[in-house]
Amino acid sequence: MIEINFDGIVGPTHNYAGLSFGNLASSNNAGAVSAPRLAALQGVAKMRRLMALGLRQGIFLPHVRPNVSWLRTLGFGGDDAEVLATAWSTDRALVANALSASAMWTANAGTVSPGTDTVDGLCHISVANLSTMPHRAAEAEQTERQLRLAFADPRVFHVHGPVPAPFGDEGAANFMRVVPPSGGRGVEIFVYGETGGGVFPSRQRRTASEAVARRHGLNPDRTLFVQQSEAAIAAGAFHNDVVAVANGHVVFAHEHAFADPAAFHAALRRIVPEVAIIEVPADRVDLDTAIRTYLFNSQLVTLPDGSMTLVLPAEARENAGVWTWLTELIESGGPIRRLEVVDVRESMRNGGGPACLRLRVQIEPDALAAIDPRFLLDDAACTRIEAVVAREWPEAIAFDDLGDPRLWARCHRACTALTQALGFQPDEI
Repeated sequence: MIEINFDGIVGPTHNYAGLSFGNLASSNNAGAVSAPRLAALQGVAKMRRLMALGLRQGIFLPHVRPNVSWLRTLGFGGDDAEVLATAWSTDRALVANALSASAMWTANAGTVSPGTDTVDGLCHISVANLSTMPHRAAEAEQTERQLRLAFADPRVFHVHGPVPAPFGDEGAANFMRVVPPSGGRGVEIFVYGETGGGVFPSRQRRTASEAVARRHGLNPDRTLFVQQSEAAIAAGAFHNDVVAVANGHVVFAHEHAFADPAAFHAALRRIVPEVAIIEVPADRVDLDTAIRTYLFNSQLVTLPDGSMTLVLPAEARENAGVWTWLTELIESGGPIRRLEVVDVRESMRNGGGPACLRLRVQIEPDALAAIDPRFLLDDAACTRIEAVVAREWPEAIAFDDLGDPRLWARCHRACTALTQALGFQPDEI
């Protein structure tokens, strides 16, 4: 199997409107001035670094913003400029939702089950409905369009539409997969929330997780449904990938990530006895620190030589306690052999670290040709993206700028320029 990380390109409307209740970074930075150009360039630099490590990389394009069609469903009429102007004068929050660049968090694009795990041998992808938050629920249509375009070959892929909205589904941000060291079939782990700890909403429902597992034709004996800790949700772990990540036979998690970690660990060990569970104790890194530094929202990846690397945000290195624990982890000689630090600070201030920016897709090597090549990244494509971003992306956006028609027009032109530079037609995306 080979793995491709598909990162979202940070869109030109990236701003700090504080739309995501329960996401502490998003709330704490609400009203600040964003830097869309820098955020996008930092994202491309991260992708370049992973490619330099020998990993395969793909991209998804920013969604069309402002989302005028969404505002039209709320009763605003006229041409696009009139819709936006009327909406801004009526309810600024609606326009902020319509300008959200949160589709960059492609870990929420959908849930992916490789063909080794499914009954029909196809790689199944279910689009997430993201129904908990209005600005994210509006993403599903455009996300599905890109997924169906990228993974159109029915001999390899089966793309499913979203689960009905009442059953909240946040995609791969609440999903892990563990594979024995020898490879083969994996154990697919769906993490769901219940009450949200009485503070913030839990975003993933067990019903949605079970529906995705049925759609994908997963073996029930190799599928686990695990409840997220209410303490983690209350502390701001709005998705499981803020407190846990898995790769190969390794699970890397906070002590308080799951409601019943002992039961989860026992169930997983029954299926994969060789699983390595690395649990960070709360007395070394408390939940607040883990969430603030996005320690677990790192990419745990396997390099071509078979060793594992943890790709961390710079904030993890800047915290003495976190970095000391990580240094001890590497020195212990366990399965994680290397730490790689990347700077994605500008996008992370909106509530997601390196792992939020990517959707993992695992396929057989001969299936690589079944993916639309325009979604696969190389150095030349990186250079084209960087050139468009440097030329077209706004340097800064304050909240009041969201009502400026010049910004609306500029961001529309920017997305059009990017789609053309990468070989897409505007009506494809």
